Amino acid sequence: MAVVSGYVCALVGVCSDLCARLVGSVCVRRGYHLWLAALVSLTPILQGLSNPRSIFSNNNNFFNVKFVQCSCGWTFLLLSGFVLLVSLVPTGRPFLSLLHLTRIGFGTALCQGVPYLFQLLEDLTGSCQQPLPPGTLLHHRLEDRYSCLLEGYQWEGYRISPQTFSLTLCSLSMAEELAVFVRYLRRGYPADTALRLVFLLNASLLGLYNLLLICTALYASSYTQNVVGAATGTFCWYMTYRGWYRTYYSPGPPGYGMFPRKAIGPRNKME
Repeated sequence: MAVVSGYVCALVGVCSDLCARLVGSVCVRRGYHLWLAALVSLTPILQGLSNPRSIFSNNNNFFNVKFVQCSCGWTFLLLSGFVLLVSLVPTGRPFLSLLHLTRIGFGTALCQGVPYLFQLLEDLTGSCQQPLPPGTLLHHRLEDRYSCLLEGYQWEGYRISPQTFSLTLCSLSMAEELAVFVRYLRRGYPADTALRLVFLLNASLLGLYNLLLICTALYASSYTQNVVGAATGTFCWYMTYRGWYRTYYSPGPPGYGMFPRKAIGPRNKME
């Protein structure tokens, strides 16, 4: 039993090292947002590979219900555990860990709140419609979604895909946070099997998000809805991780305060 446990620990160590190097590489850190943009933008080329009988063609499939619609919650649950461990273990500063968790909390609030703006936009630009065999009948007397749906009709407005938005924002946020682990390992900080497993769970979820983003864009009804949703998610990531988090009045970027080094001069700086 001890031998099997040793092999498992060794396998976890090798896999986590490889994943850490991949996620923390320069190519991923500089071009991952371009990769996600390509996944969504080039889906029309892959339309011939879609299968109408696939489980992904049904919006109520297991992956869509359990992972896509709950992507914000899964990201917060796993990523907050990882960030807490890698920020508290090497520094022993609870306030610094709380600062990093604030960044995860704000990202989750964005992930949950922006889709409500999408729904508001759909309400403002929509109209009540009744599908008929010759065409579509507009009901101008029903001016809001609630009364329209109450009458059994359909409300049609400009809709932005909340699924592609959430998957894009969660993927970019996870890639930014997980990239710290390679620097954590190079510093020789404690990295037991439990921490490595938490990292691998996050990395596995990140890979699943990439697959689900392809499937969501491939089987969605509108191409523009997916493109605008992914673009909005990328914009939110850019304004936070590449903008606000790099300013003084912010929770700080991933890794802030975790990797001290002695600078030339009497004062120390932080990487």
